[in-house]
Amino acid sequence: MVTPTDTEIRAAIAAERRELAELLTGLPARQWDAGTLCAGWRVREVVAHMTMPYRYSTPRVLVELLKSGGKFNRMADRCARNDTASVSAEELARCLKENANHPWKPPGGGFVGALSHDVIHGLDITVPLGLDRRVPAERLRVVLDGTNARHLKFFGVDLDGVQLRADDLDWTWGTGAPLTGAAQDLLLVLCGRKLPAGHLLGAASDRFTA
Repeated sequence: MVTPTDTEIRAAIAAERRELAELLTGLPARQWDAGTLCAGWRVREVVAHMTMPYRYSTPRVLVELLKSGGKFNRMADRCARNDTASVSAEELARCLKENANHPWKPPGGGFVGALSHDVIHGLDITVPLGLDRRVPAERLRVVLDGTNARHLKFFGVDLDGVQLRADDLDWTWGTGAPLTGAAQDLLLVLCGRKLPAGHLLGAASDRFTA
């Protein structure tokens, strides 16, 4: 398999952001207040979080991190909730579109991490809303190939005795009883998300279903 270049990954990031921005622009107002796969966050909090790197300067991030006792997840949650009180849904969608080519990378994650961030949070929105959006296979492949045991530990995912097996992409993870589903759904399993019923097949499916 040929490893994509940074230029190719950045093109994938830009395309993903533009497509998500278009989808968000067309969402009815009530769906911006719908729940997502990110526990406790509505669509608007997820998009506020996705666009935070474009709206916050580095000094502001450091200040907000200090306010949160150095805990990034606590800071992200507080900022996302605060921002939705002052930034409209339209502004959030526009911000995502206008920053399609923004060079932000998560610390230590590189451009693969940036693509993963956008793909995963996009799925956090579209899957529970029942929107039939499929992330292009070439983007999923980059994200899946960038996943490792450290990510499972970060998300607290236990896959002992389970093999993830995509039914739409030549990809598997682990060993054991097969848990089958679309590659993008299995990516969510790797990230500790609980999926709606009917997305996964296998003896262990209940463990990963909401």
